Amino acid sequence: MCLGLPMTIVETDGVSALCEFRGEQRRVSMLLLSDPPVGAKVLVYIDTAVRLLDEAEARLIADAIEGLGAALNGEDCDRFFADLIDREPQLPEHLRLG
Repeated sequence: MCLGLPMTIVETDGVSALCEFRGEQRRVSMLLLSDPPVGAKVLVYIDTAVRLLDEAEARLIADAIEGLGAALNGEDCDRFFADLIDREPQLPEHLRLG
């Protein structure tokens, strides 16, 4: 399984960028994006930034990752999925039966 990380650009040269998530830094390819600025949030898969994120979406993804970690450690994870408390998660249309 490949997990996309919401990373923050620390420095960039337009071709690659030093990005950070949870204190870990790594150099990622920026070839799929149009030179986002330092401080921008990007979704990174396999050391490639694939799209820009706004602050709210980056926070939701980071919370989900922390929630998965808590669940794997047998800890309470409900606080990480607060956006799902008042609604049932919905499958995308192409995954629904019948």
